[in-house]
Amino acid sequence: MDFFAHQDRARRNTRWLVGLMVVAFVATVVLVYVLVIAVVLGGQQGDAQAAGGLLGRTAWWQPDLFVLVATGVSLVIGGGSLYKTAQLSGGGEKLAEMLGGRRLSPDARDPLERKVLNIVEEMAIASGTAVPPVYLLDSESGINAFAAGLDIDSAVIGITRGAVEQLSRDELQGVVAHEFSHILHGDMRLNLRLIAIVHGILVLGLLGYYAMRIAASSGGRRRSSNKEGGGAIAAILLLGLALMIIGYVGTFFGSLIKAAVSRQREFLADASAVQFTRNPGGISGALARIASANGSKLETPRAAEAWHMFFASGLWTLFATHSPLTERIARIDASKAALLAESGASGLAT
Repeated sequence: MDFFAHQDRARRNTRWLVGLMVVAFVATVVLVYVLVIAVVLGGQQGDAQAAGGLLGRTAWWQPDLFVLVATGVSLVIGGGSLYKTAQLSGGGEKLAEMLGGRRLSPDARDPLERKVLNIVEEMAIASGTAVPPVYLLDSESGINAFAAGLDIDSAVIGITRGAVEQLSRDELQGVVAHEFSHILHGDMRLNLRLIAIVHGILVLGLLGYYAMRIAASSGGRRRSSNKEGGGAIAAILLLGLALMIIGYVGTFFGSLIKAAVSRQREFLADASAVQFTRNPGGISGALARIASANGSKLETPRAAEAWHMFFASGLWTLFATHSPLTERIARIDASKAALLAESGASGLAT
């Protein structure tokens, strides 16, 4: 395979998708602005249009109000993003221990542990990065691995015992090289930022939901109030409903974009693994071994929180962070993917 061409393709697609996330943010600001104009200034706009003057054509654009709305939306999304970032910004060692990992001593004598440590050292040299701590998930019989940490200095690599015992040395080397690509290219940091942005958009929807609840509660207590008060409550209800719709729809499309970015980074990591090892058969063989037995499953209940970090994860859905195994294999070795498809493994996702 031309791994450099595959890497360029994955990077280019990533840039487009990240650009879409920026567009989604701008669209959210514009939609909220239009919503505020329609709900809060609806009466004033109607009077201006009835007058038929210049104001009727320009009332929809009010720069001061737009700046106010843009600032408010940015603060809400930014605050939600910072909160999520703080939640997920623990070091890689913390995540590895949460998943049941045991840190391997650099002086380990066990043959399997020694093999893992040697391969990690080899791939650190090949990728030009420091040797990270290595964690072994002793209780996991599935074939899997992950990289965790927000930068090279805090990164760790975790490997399941199933991967160490079932993969050949070349296959294990391909898996480890794949994880080094995530460390080298900052994929963990990128993924965290996208998760945080999507959460920030969700907070906007939650804000609308709670505004509706408060307005509905106030309306129940003030049924005997004047018509003006009732109109204000109706406007808040409508504003809250629209914010909730914008937030939840934005979260849906943001999650789609985030998943698509993650899939592109997996393609990039697969291509980088071939570059580091100079052996396409290693990474494709590991993927094929998982596909033939669907052997990437993890037993720990905490795995669902970190599926996006693993070498292979879950079954294919619209929000899957990994592409189907046969698609990943086909980019590396088309003939091996064809054999898997003939054998019935093509139905397996990741």
